Amino acid sequence: MEWIRNKSLFQIRSLGTLKFLNRQADTSGVMNNEVSIATAIQAEEATVREGEILTVVEVARFLRVPKSTVYKLARVGELPASKIGKHWRFLRREIHEWMRGRSRPG
Repeated sequence: MEWIRNKSLFQIRSLGTLKFLNRQADTSGVMNNEVSIATAIQAEEATVREGEILTVVEVARFLRVPKSTVYKLARVGELPASKIGKHWRFLRREIHEWMRGRSRPG
């Protein structure tokens, strides 16, 4: 499979070889580096997401329950939460851990 753009400016072949005006260029190093960078970015985003602060609406949407259930569970201390002023806030990581703890047989 071959992709041609701008009528012979360059071609990208399915094996990752670029052809510039009839010259071959090995792009495997570039492609491997891009994969490494993408993997590192995904890992960093996952870390950021774990520390992400959620609102009552976001937690309710995630748990697929009414907001009133989230308020009640937070108020009685069953759901890991922090109250900032009059607002409840939740860490995504703690909500995930709470869900995993509830799904364990026992």
